[in-house]
Amino acid sequence: MRYVQLRAFHNVAVHGGFSRAAEALHLTQPAISDQVRKLEAEYDIRLFDRQRKQIRVTDAGKKLLEITYRLFEVEQQALDYLSETQTLRTGQLNIVADAAHHILHVLTPFRANNPGVFISVHGGNTETAIERLQSYEADIGVVGDVPASREFETIRLNSSPIVAFTARGGPLSKLNSTTFTEMMRHPLVLRETGSKTRAKLEEEARRHNIRITGSIEAEGREAVREIVAAGGGVGVVSEAEFGQDTRLVKIPISDSAMTMDESIICLRERLESKVIRAFMSLAHAEIKG
Repeated sequence: MRYVQLRAFHNVAVHGGFSRAAEALHLTQPAISDQVRKLEAEYDIRLFDRQRKQIRVTDAGKKLLEITYRLFEVEQQALDYLSETQTLRTGQLNIVADAAHHILHVLTPFRANNPGVFISVHGGNTETAIERLQSYEADIGVVGDVPASREFETIRLNSSPIVAFTARGGPLSKLNSTTFTEMMRHPLVLRETGSKTRAKLEEEARRHNIRITGSIEAEGREAVREIVAAGGGVGVVSEAEFGQDTRLVKIPISDSAMTMDESIICLRERLESKVIRAFMSLAHAEIKG
């Protein structure tokens, strides 16, 4: 087994193809293919299923990928350590956030301080963010709850009540507030499973001995917002994330104590990464300030 073979495998798996891996490593595609082929032949293992022009990582490949993520993370940490006295000129920061506006006050100064760092922000609920952090597919997560696990470094952002919202002119839109039971009599537009907003609603329904039925499920906050705006039903969202959409009306839920606690998290073991550490330090300073 050679380092170049593992590096070739890792980049093919991460980038989703031999051509993209070659571009990332500034090598030719035949060179990448040859290194992966030699690795598979030497250990009599199939790391990729190759079907026409598409490839898929096998189960064996996924297990190896978990190891190579850590291998190249440690390599990056060593590089960061050796260049500790240098300015953070380059790098990449991958963020998974249910709502990016929660970290805009951190992103702006971080970008100003580190103009060479490429920042990628992807949407995803709390469950997705945690999964991607644990698989090293993301560096920073913005989640709707504080994880119980001690493997995460956590910075609390804010806490806000969960409110109902409906289309302007809808059956609840003229009310100053509603009860949880009254809201549940109307068609609901739910977030996908894995969303903390969805979990909080289901927990409150159990507390009221109400079964959630006849609902629409949509993936992502924006999809829920559009369905509700079109008259598809009633949605719930944290008040901090309601926004300024004039098509929608916010309705407090008078007998509910549902709240959403937003946090920035990362894996503690990855705080040695210079980019991650810089972002978390700045986030902590901005919130303290």
